[in-house]
Amino acid sequence: MEQNEKQALTGEATEGQINQWKKQHGEVYAVKADGKVCYLRKPDRKVLAYVSSIGNNPIKMAEAMFNNCWLGGCEEFKTDDSLFFGAAQKMGGLIQIKEAELSKL
Repeated sequence: MEQNEKQALTGEATEGQINQWKKQHGEVYAVKADGKVCYLRKPDRKVLAYVSSIGNNPIKMAEAMFNNCWLGGCEEFKTDDSLFFGAAQKMGGLIQIKEAELSKL
């Protein structure tokens, strides 16, 4: 295989599908592992509120975040524990917090 050729990933979306997700959800993220890929969106306040209401079960919280941010890709991320946990480790990167400034007036 030539260096310029890209290896297809299982679950890989088309550029058109990715652009459609971007129009609908804003930022789109790809999680790649073991020759497979899935796509997630950034969670909004509703998703974060739901996830935080689950309680102190980190696995259920990760599943809730993953399922609510899922856009598409290889379905094995939902059923294969090693793929799921690999993706779950990266989901913290979906939450971006802007630096704010507080000043007394």
